[in-house]
Amino acid sequence: MAKKRSIWARIFGIGKANANAALDALEDPQKMLDQQVRDYTNNIAQAESAVAQTIGNLRMAEDDQAKAMDEAKSWGSKALAASNKAEEFSAAGDVTNAQKFNQLATVAIQRQMAAETKVKNLAPSIASQREVVAKLKDGLNTMGKKRIELVGKRDELVARARNAKTQGQMMETLKALDMNDPTSE
Repeated sequence: MAKKRSIWARIFGIGKANANAALDALEDPQKMLDQQVRDYTNNIAQAESAVAQTIGNLRMAEDDQAKAMDEAKSWGSKALAASNKAEEFSAAGDVTNAQKFNQLATVAIQRQMAAETKVKNLAPSIASQREVVAKLKDGLNTMGKKRIELVGKRDELVARARNAKTQGQMMETLKALDMNDPTSE
């Protein structure tokens, strides 16, 4: 039984060695490095898309905040106008219209306060989104720099591989020449 396992283990080992040798023969270092550069470039493109989407979300939140600020100012001026009109009617002795405009001023002030609350509530979210955008941009810049380094290293390794291949061919040629044979030249 022990011999059968060792035979099967040996057969498996031979098969594994042959499979690895076949894979080694198929591997082209330049193609593998080129694929790594393509993969990294695709990752950068995905990161750029994420940054763009985050920036878009930030812009929408900033727009919402600006609209809420404008709304608060508008309701504030409407409240002031209604209050002034109420005072005019009150001074003229028209109590009914004075009460009506006081109620309008109250509603306008409530809406102004709601808009101001919305502005305050959006502020922390916008601040955190700005931080995220800054971090994403920094990460994207770092990825761009690393991609440039990767391309440089790939080019360097490809050049080294070509030099090694050329030197190997040159050594084979030199071995083929017999220095003692005058007719070999």
